[in-house]
Amino acid sequence: MATVTALKTKAATAQRGKQRAQVSDLQTFTWVGLDKRGVKIKGEQISKNASLVKADLRKQGINPQMVKPKPKPLFGKTGKTIKGRDIAIFSRQLATMMAAGVPMVQGFEIVAGGQANPRMKDMLTDIKTEIEGGSALNEALGKYPVQFDELYRNLVRAGESAGVLDTVLDTIATYKENIENIKGKIKKAMFYPTAVLAVAIIVASILLIFVIPQFESVFKNFGADLPAFTQMLISLSRFMVSYWWLMLLIAIGTIAGLIMLYKRSDKFAHFIGRALLKLPIIGQILRQSAIARFARTLGVTFRAGVPLVEALDSVSNATGSVVYNDAVKRIREDVAIGHQLQLAMRQTILFPNMVVQMIAIGEESGALDKMLFKIAEFYETEVNNAVDALSSLLEPLIMVVIGVMVGSMVVGMYLPIFKLGAVVG
Repeated sequence: MATVTALKTKAATAQRGKQRAQVSDLQTFTWVGLDKRGVKIKGEQISKNASLVKADLRKQGINPQMVKPKPKPLFGKTGKTIKGRDIAIFSRQLATMMAAGVPMVQGFEIVAGGQANPRMKDMLTDIKTEIEGGSALNEALGKYPVQFDELYRNLVRAGESAGVLDTVLDTIATYKENIENIKGKIKKAMFYPTAVLAVAIIVASILLIFVIPQFESVFKNFGADLPAFTQMLISLSRFMVSYWWLMLLIAIGTIAGLIMLYKRSDKFAHFIGRALLKLPIIGQILRQSAIARFARTLGVTFRAGVPLVEALDSVSNATGSVVYNDAVKRIREDVAIGHQLQLAMRQTILFPNMVVQMIAIGEESGALDKMLFKIAEFYETEVNNAVDALSSLLEPLIMVVIGVMVGSMVVGMYLPIFKLGAVVG
């Protein structure tokens, strides 16, 4: 029996290898032809050679005028990186087609054919080939763990086991869309002040390097002592003119070093994570975002039929916060030895009392997934409101900061002129 199973496995592996080899022989052709009305049309088609493309076009009633291989990019594969929002859109499209009765392989072919990003198209085509070779969807997705994380694959596996893959894919699509919206809000909250501050630094650097030296040459003709503030600006300008390259290298090196340290040192990552959570306004947004992502991710996995301990294992890297990720791991350990979820959450001291109480009610009533979704919706709304409020608050504050930075330099440069005018008067 074991020998027969081994032979079947070997045959299946050989078949998948053969199909991969066949796919590697395929290439994309561009064609131009005339339809039955004599109207010129064009398109692309994947095939082994141009003759097969022409034969296929004639079957469709198209008279091929030109068929040639699509030129390959000069520097290897082109296309944007595959983002989370791309995966969300793909999940929605595949779920819609499967719910309409379209076979999975054909669904992948349709979605891949509509991709403008070559990287996304190649990935979906490769997954389709794996499925055609007999792999389950969750196994085929495992070839791309960056785009399809463990949580995604676990949900798909649960859907395949229960025979409700289309429903689970629809749930995943909704989940991914909500998570990407939350990520977008967080990026907006962090990017806006950072970008404006960077612009302010660039403007100040331009004034120090190019504008103030012009004033300095004028001041030399005054033959009088300059105000202390003006002298300080001139000294800073001289330093920037001589060592701007050193300042730039230090800035780049510091940023790169901090990023590497954050990725390689758990202690430093936790320090940064705790510091960010303590920031005014920003910290509140990050905390609410982590709770929203925790609740929605756990709700989705639990509703899909994944056991609570396994669901928490999947959630442990989905909150977007190192501090909350570790807290979820501790919660999982407590739940695994028999503690209630609400008790384990209370021990972390990271979840508000309202959240813990709603979890407790959900556990007692057997409606934990519903409570988790209500928590997620509440905190997603809170994040949206907080980001909008932060934007409104930062706009005048940033204008004041830029005004003070630039205005102080302008005043510093004109102080000698004011002083000279007072002496002449």
